Amino acid sequence: MSKDIWQRDEVQSPCVNICVIHPDARLCTGCLRTIEEITQWHSLSDAARTEVIEALPARKPQLAMRRGGRAARLARKP
Repeated sequence: MSKDIWQRDEVQSPCVNICVIHPDARLCTGCLRTIEEITQWHSLSDAARTEVIEALPARKPQLAMRRGGRAARLARKP
């Protein structure tokens, strides 16, 4: 049985099964796509999918900011 049977010619989804939408950036923390890109992925052309894939690395810094963790929570307590 050949692996070629399971090969697809379309641009594959960047999903890594970590599907959590960041509340401020509105991006999936796993694949960095917007909700709209995720829901429309099946109907996007290969060219549109490629554009999304190429835009993903530039989005990573939007999620890199930390909210302060324990130290920030303690500082906010009265």
